[in-house]
Amino acid sequence: MTTPGAHMQSELAEAPAVFAGTIRTAVTPFNAAHLAELRPTAIYTIARGSSDAAANILSYEFMRETGLPMTSLPPSIFSVGRGVSLDGALALVVSQSGASNDLVLSAQGARTKGATVIGLINAPNSPVSEHAHLILPIGAGPELAVPATKSVIGSIAAGMALLSHLAPTYAPQAEASAKAFDAPLAPVPQTKALLSALLRANHVYVIGRDTGYGAAQELALKLKETCAIHAEAYSSSEVLHGPLQLATNPLLILILDTEQPDVQASLDTAEARFKAAGGTTYRLRPSDIGAQNLTPAAAAAMLLCLTYPLVLATALALGHDPDRPETLSKVTQTI
Repeated sequence: MTTPGAHMQSELAEAPAVFAGTIRTAVTPFNAAHLAELRPTAIYTIARGSSDAAANILSYEFMRETGLPMTSLPPSIFSVGRGVSLDGALALVVSQSGASNDLVLSAQGARTKGATVIGLINAPNSPVSEHAHLILPIGAGPELAVPATKSVIGSIAAGMALLSHLAPTYAPQAEASAKAFDAPLAPVPQTKALLSALLRANHVYVIGRDTGYGAAQELALKLKETCAIHAEAYSSSEVLHGPLQLATNPLLILILDTEQPDVQASLDTAEARFKAAGGTTYRLRPSDIGAQNLTPAAAAAMLLCLTYPLVLATALALGHDPDRPETLSKVTQTI
């Protein structure tokens, strides 16, 4: 039996290289020729769990660059229901394994309903591949820990590679972002304080805005599934309504700041209000380790690369094996 957390630790170390490599290789010449013919009227993502968080990150980036609406469709629309009309739409199925039955039925159903189906898939020759028009490989290689980490980072990168072909002016930005991941990433300076705060926490809010909101969803999920800590993700634009009241009880707030100029006011307000209410608040930015020239989606991926090690350390300190959460398996079959 391996040392607890050994797989997750190894996969975290691979994540930056996966991001850089996938941006550069996910779109093959064969795929590029087909992508050049696409003129979608709308884009829909179909995913669950961590893959859905990655899809949320991508949706903000795609809408900003293409001007097309992009949103998530629940797989049950196809796996339980009769589907919806998708004529002229692009459907992105995002999955590490490409094997969950509801995603396979969704790929099949979306294609039947008129969508061009593209899979962002890590596992080769997956069942989803049988129903997709194109597959863009996530390129993370085998992922042995149950919690997805490097495959989430690779999913974001594969989506950015796709966007570079749908909106060619985005391609230089994606390449600049890839360069920021070429070298190993340093830990965040406040690692010791953050770890101490997480070990004391019973309830955590993870806050973001725009692509940072998708990163917040993913980090909250990781805290739940590996550390058994109650964590919830909120957009900084929504959390100041009813959820703010929970800060009157002991609450740890992690703010994921992608450093987009247009989200700073919202994050500043949330930070100030939480501190005023007595919440223990930390704000993390890619610039904490000197990262620059990142698109908002790449900044979200960077924030995940910086916070995943904190999740690993917290899980181990609490006596959990993050490689094998007691109630979870690698491929989740949903009815």
